[in-house]
Formats: sequence, C-alpha cells, structure tokens
Amino acid sequence: MRVLVTGKGGQLGRSIYKALYTSKGEKRYIQSINEFIFVGREELDLSQNESVSNYFKHNKFDVIINCAAYTAVDNAEEEHKLAKQINYLAVKQLAEIANKQQAKLIHISTDYVFDGNGHKPYLESDKTNPINVYGKTKLAGDLILQEIMPTNSIIIRTSWVYSEYGNNFVKTMLRLGKEKRQLNVVNDQMGSPTYATDLASVILEILQNKIFKEKKFTAGVYHYSNRGGISWHKFAEKIFEIGKVDCKVNPVKTNQYPTSAKRPKNTVMDIDKIVNTFDIDIIDWVDSVQVCIKNIKDKT
Repeated sequence: MRVLVTGKGGQLGRSIYKALYTSKGEKRYIQSINEFIFVGREELDLSQNESVSNYFKHNKFDVIINCAAYTAVDNAEEEHKLAKQINYLAVKQLAEIANKQQAKLIHISTDYVFDGNGHKPYLESDKTNPINVYGKTKLAGDLILQEIMPTNSIIIRTSWVYSEYGNNFVKTMLRLGKEKRQLNVVNDQMGSPTYATDLASVILEILQNKIFKEKKFTAGVYHYSNRGGISWHKFAEKIFEIGKVDCKVNPVKTNQYPTSAKRPKNTVMDIDKIVNTFDIDIIDWVDSVQVCIKNIKDKT
C-alpha cells in the first residue's frame, strides 16, 4: 500500500514523519503499509490546479492524507481567493483524483466550521456556521469532499494544534514568556489543544484499522483533540507552569484584542465518535503539553 502525505513541512506532516521514523532515520514497523511519500509545495502545489493534475499523472496511491491547508486565519480575510483555492478547490480536485485512482482520502479540517455559540461540546452532526473566511473555506472543502466521496473518505476536524515544529501557541508563549514579564491573553475563547504528535499517531492507527481497510467504507466526519476544554489564558498559564517560565498572564476579553478575523467563543468538540469507532485512547491535554515542552527543550 502506497500512502501520500501532503503538507510535509507543516506541523502534522512533520509529526506523521516523526511517528514513522526513528531519530536515526530507520522506519518503524507499520503493518501492511509498504511506502509513505511526503510532499510539500515544491512537489505538489495546492494553489495551482495544474501542479496537482500533473503530479497525479505520474503518481498513483492507495491512500491520500491531506494535511496541507491555508491556515493563516487573519490573512485569509484579505487573501480569500488563495484560501478558497487551497481549502476548497484543491480538496475538490484531490477528491476527484482519489475516486479516479480508487484511493482512500483522509482530510484534516477544523473546529472553526462552528460559530462557537454552543454551550456544550460540538457533535459531528451539529450545525456548522463559520464566522470567518478560513472557516468558510474549510467547510466548503469538507462539504464537497463528502459530496464527491460518499465512501472511502474521512474528515478529521481538529483544534488548537501545536507541536515542536513551526509557529504555534506553545512555542510562541515560551518565547514571549522569556522576553516579557507579563502578557495579555484572551480568556473568553474556549477550545481544546491538540498535540500534533497525538493526532499523527491516531491517523496511523486509523490506517491499520479493519474499518478503514474495508473495500468501500461509508464516509465519516470525526472530531479529534486532546481531552479537556480550556481558555487561551489558562492554556498560557499552564505552558508557563510546565515550562518553568516566570511570566504573569493577564486575562483580557476578545474585544480588547481585536483581530482581522472573528474567532468563535467556544469550539470544544465531542470526541467520543472517533474513540468508539476506531477504539483509540485520547490523552489529556495537560499530559501532552508536558511531553511537547520537554521535546522542545531537548531540541534547544
């Protein structure tokens, strides 16, 4: 079985690679999977239709894992055409190619498909209503994928992704906490942190699950994050506590910290469906932050 992973330079793409290979570059044993191919913008540019079509003229896969996305939430308000191309039109193209190649497709989506006005964890079946361009383009990609691939596709909505790689909230807080004596962080936006390493491991488990291996399984939407819901303010406080950073975190309201794109107030998601369907364990967010911060410190 040949597996393609897009977005090799992103947090999740790099985390899947890390889950597959040891520090010495030796491949860990993954049952029934013969080959993983990781591609970035250089090989497969989702902002260019021609790049996508040309790549698949010469490459065939059994599974496509689409980790690539336009994720600059504020910039998307201005670069809406580019966000639409990568998050919607390219997903449509990948779905059509997957159907043609009889490949299965795992697509990574976001909690920002919800408006955040709910008062309990969102179920996969709950009404979507994105309030910014990023969320709208991601939802458009989800819907067209479900339309084109009613079988052999999985959408995983995730939230507040962080890792040892790239730019993310954990790394930013650790850096700013060393530079400043105090920081203002919003305390009225709730969500669930997701350690990219944990999500990568779950994706690899799904690849080996008997449901996924069925010749034609019914398409599904699943929510995944680490366990627990918190505010950005509490998240920052815990990062400083674990990282032993002496920096005070002042709680502020969203309207005191204006951004180009609106943010949903509460996007904590119910994760029972993915747990029960694929028989996986999900780690508490605090435990995963501890692991990530240790890994970050080990790299420096």
